[in-house]
Amino acid sequence: MNQQPAISVAELELDASGAAVGLRAAPGAPEPVPGEVYALVRVDGRPAATVLGRYEEGEDPARVLAALAAARLADSAAPRADAERLAAARGPAEGVVPPRASVVVATRERPASLARALDSLLAQDHPDHELIVVDNAPATSATHDLVTTEYAGRVRYVREDRPGLAAAHNAGVAAAGGEVLAFTDDDVIADPRWLGALAAPFAADPGLGCVTGLILPARLTTPAQILLESHGGFAKGFAPRLYDPARPPADEPLFPFTAGSFGSGANMAFRASALRRAGGFDPATGTGTPAKGGDDLYAFVAVLAAGYRLRYTPDALVWHHHRETWQDLRNQAYGYGAGLTAYLTATLVRRPALLPALLARVPRGLAHARTMTAGRGAADGDGVPGEHGTRHHPWPTSLSRLERRGMLYGPVGYLKARLSPGAPR
Repeated sequence: MNQQPAISVAELELDASGAAVGLRAAPGAPEPVPGEVYALVRVDGRPAATVLGRYEEGEDPARVLAALAAARLADSAAPRADAERLAAARGPAEGVVPPRASVVVATRERPASLARALDSLLAQDHPDHELIVVDNAPATSATHDLVTTEYAGRVRYVREDRPGLAAAHNAGVAAAGGEVLAFTDDDVIADPRWLGALAAPFAADPGLGCVTGLILPARLTTPAQILLESHGGFAKGFAPRLYDPARPPADEPLFPFTAGSFGSGANMAFRASALRRAGGFDPATGTGTPAKGGDDLYAFVAVLAAGYRLRYTPDALVWHHHRETWQDLRNQAYGYGAGLTAYLTATLVRRPALLPALLARVPRGLAHARTMTAGRGAADGDGVPGEHGTRHHPWPTSLSRLERRGMLYGPVGYLKARLSPGAPR
């Protein structure tokens, strides 16, 4: 992969009139330097857009980026998005206390990044929450020692010896006492308002089973990180969205099987009763199993299939440390494909009543899969690095091939995990 300069990651604060209030480095990122800057635009503190701009020595980066932000926010699609945002984001009235929440972080042998994540989770503005670390199939005592010494009395430690992210999440569910169960990864930094924004919608909608949030890159320092974010990364945009199984969205003919559009496992929360009613996570899915992934996608569809609604809100923000190397990206591409078909296999094995609905969507699903693996196109209007002038970073065909290979392997990987010794049936 060709070398290219790092892109600074920052936050640009605007007031209600659109004037720049300040520019600061994103949490965990170095201070911006002259060159390209990828910035989250906040309006009165709330995430509104991202922009990518360039400033030179002697220029005011806040002014340069504010001009780009004004153009983006004035885009012709903005009024519609703003109307949707206002309708969807109002949720609970001002002053409503969000339900008690349990935050579950599954981890394995990454104490340094875990400590960074826990520090951000301990700074949440949610008034009533607990933190649970699930140490998954540990090879050393590093995680146990960190949690029970540095975070003693503030973070609960749970050990789960069966490998796999879904098994770890289920252990967290079993230990949790919150009405809302929130999940994030050990490689994120959570915005101080993250948990409150993720939990509050449950107070307003008793039929809500799941809420997902916005994931942005914490750093863009390597070619692999820049390439991934150039093609959408994990972000789902800045327009809130409500997915209701009783009213399937007209613009998603594969609903609910395109679960990747709902959100990602690094930023999700469930009503505890809904997740338990849906059977929790399938332990034969997820990172750390032969299935490679799909645990979050399975849970999204399981909750929707149980009749609950799912909401996406950009106000619930975490900053994700993307993997840094080309080999990491190759592994991720293969895992995307494998996780997709593994979760579909899990859904049919555990919920065979959904088979007719899935078969009816197969022709469109195959077309969607070809489109998805042909290139992870950047979301329109989200200011990702791939949109910047001539510096577009095409998705390599080798990664597309790996995604397709992963999709062929996914059902095999899932069945291997199901048939492994000690696996629940």
